[in-house]
Amino acid sequence: MTAPGARYFFCGEGGEERPVLYADSEGGAALIAVGLPELLRLLLVAPWWRDCQEFTAEESREPAAEYLDDMPDLPARRDRVAKALGLTLPSAAEALERLREVAVGRREEFVLVLTSEGHPYEPLFGPS
Repeated sequence: MTAPGARYFFCGEGGEERPVLYADSEGGAALIAVGLPELLRLLLVAPWWRDCQEFTAEESREPAAEYLDDMPDLPARRDRVAKALGLTLPSAAEALERLREVAVGRREEFVLVLTSEGHPYEPLFGPS
């Protein structure tokens, strides 16, 4: 679930292949995907990604279990959506590793600036 006030932003010109920034309502932001298909894969297999600061499968276990407690049919829903969109889904561990690659590895390339104040958002993820 996305926190209230959170937003996704496509960066630059072009279509669905553009990088995607996520910004929360507390002033944090990160590049989380390169292209809409990659964003959808992340959201479908690890919607709890915000709770994974270390990007590991082990760290993902508890939030994943909480999601499944709240929505036991999540895997079936995920699979239906992926099939309808023609997406091949990675494992949660693979999606989190890719998140690490873009959020940490490319963090300097994409910085969201609060235009009213001219200050950049804080990185959502620390150095890794």
